[in-house]
Amino acid sequence: MQSTIRLAAAAAAAALALTAGAAQAADFVSVALETTLDKPADVAWPKISGYCDIGAWMKTTCTITSGTDNQVGAVRLIAGRISELLVARTAWSYSYSQPKSPIDYHGTVEIRPIDKGHSKLLYTLVYDAEPLATPEAKAADKDRRAKQFTVVLATMKGIAEAK
Repeated sequence: MQSTIRLAAAAAAAALALTAGAAQAADFVSVALETTLDKPADVAWPKISGYCDIGAWMKTTCTITSGTDNQVGAVRLIAGRISELLVARTAWSYSYSQPKSPIDYHGTVEIRPIDKGHSKLLYTLVYDAEPLATPEAKAADKDRRAKQFTVVLATMKGIAEAK
């Protein structure tokens, strides 16, 4: 009886090892964008720090579907189809994830004071490109996201510097 149990345990361990070995490795990609604002952080940040402000930056809709706006745990729905969870917030930043995303997508919006008249605005994306089919598809995806969020960052700059 014990030899049967040991044999079954060894077979299960071998199957688990084979399954673990077959898993694909992550291929994490970062897209880090930044711009300098001609406004101090304490003036600019309130204009762009709202969790659903992304609707204005991307010229689409954004609604809070769960939780409390601007608080960790809030869920926003962008363009009626993209669900994002607010996972961290500080006085000068916030980070979000797309929990159902096959690419394990995350983003961070941050402002850093430079001096009394200027600040730096940063938008960073991190995701797993492994599910994308080819190296060319991965490069094209990263390029598309960089271009899209460069436009977003320019829109944020305009809003942050407006009087």
